[in-house]
Amino acid sequence: MRLVRATLIAIVVVLCTGAPIQADPPSGPAWERHIIDNASRGADGVRLADANGDGLADVVTAWEQGGQVRLCLNPGPAKVRERWPSVTVGQAGDGEDAVLVDVDGDGAMDVVSSSEGKTRSLQIHWGPEKSKLLDPTAWTTTKFPAADSAMMWMFSLPMQIDGRNGVDLVAGGKNKDAAIGWFESPSTPRDGAAWTWHELRKVGWLMLLVSSDMDGDGDQDILFSDRKGPLRGAGWLENPGRETATGPWREHAIGGQGAEAMFLSLADLDANGFEDILLAVQPKEIRWLRRLSRDGGNWQSISIALPEPTGIAKAVSVGDVDLDGRLDLVFSCEKAVAPAEGLMWLSREVPGIDSRPQDWRWTAHRLSGPDGIKHDLVALVDLDGDGDLDAMTSEEVKDLGVIWYENPIRSIAKGTD
Repeated sequence: MRLVRATLIAIVVVLCTGAPIQADPPSGPAWERHIIDNASRGADGVRLADANGDGLADVVTAWEQGGQVRLCLNPGPAKVRERWPSVTVGQAGDGEDAVLVDVDGDGAMDVVSSSEGKTRSLQIHWGPEKSKLLDPTAWTTTKFPAADSAMMWMFSLPMQIDGRNGVDLVAGGKNKDAAIGWFESPSTPRDGAAWTWHELRKVGWLMLLVSSDMDGDGDQDILFSDRKGPLRGAGWLENPGRETATGPWREHAIGGQGAEAMFLSLADLDANGFEDILLAVQPKEIRWLRRLSRDGGNWQSISIALPEPTGIAKAVSVGDVDLDGRLDLVFSCEKAVAPAEGLMWLSREVPGIDSRPQDWRWTAHRLSGPDGIKHDLVALVDLDGDGDLDAMTSEEVKDLGVIWYENPIRSIAKGTD
């Protein structure tokens, strides 16, 4: 196994903006909640992809306390408010993450799961042909021996890195011996022992991995958020190119260094042609890391304080929730004990022609109300086919499971709510 140490190069320029913008207190009704799946315990995150080729967003989730990895198939708008057809694709104790990807290129979607705690493993749950997706006996599981007990694995990202064989797998963990690195796909991907691990960077507590061309050079870099330890914050690792992919990846800081950086999202919030980063920061803040240059080396940090009553920040997603043509922010929280609310969304007023982004006014709106305690990633997708974005997430402590909240903007506009 070849281990490669990352080289840290911080070329970032961060412009501080003083006191954080305070979002207004929340207004409006809570959205109606619908259950997708609550068959196990401790639903820990939602990752979306089309598993059966019908053009709809299906969802896979690791259930941390229940020890299962479950796939739910989107039944379409007519039945989306009912529980979705679901299957347990495999067992994964202490499951923290799961993602859909065709690992071996056979045309069937597989699932990669990450486990922390005492389990400390990465597994591939091999998917059957589409007609057997809901048959649990048609799924088989392979472990990565190189991953066993190496660290508490927290997240994985399918990504073609070296241009050889099938898709590679970027992954990372938390606590002792944790790192970000990538598993090099072999010519025989179903042989778990044939995958090779390349370490890129030490990490305290990995939250998220995203593939994105951060410097505009045509290849995919690795964007990450690290919650704990001396290197915490949001940053990116520069892809050195296919021929030297097993060598060092230069690290570039973005923002949130020294803070408890949680999940992040990419979006061009100010429509200036550069993709920004929205970073949830604990205890109660969203950092708008505003990109100022195409090469990913110049950023402005704008702080948006969460309104009360909420839990502590966990994730943030971006989309036009109210259909006014401007991007809004949807955030989730953990430790949202009533009357605290676990999900809200923030809209902004139309800025004046000379207004600065750090002076924009944000208004909070209810989404979940005091419903649930520990929420996770939020996916914004039109599930009911009415033309607006609904919010899919998971709730782990009260075992609400995998759920979605129905955006009421259409019914409000029609005067029916």
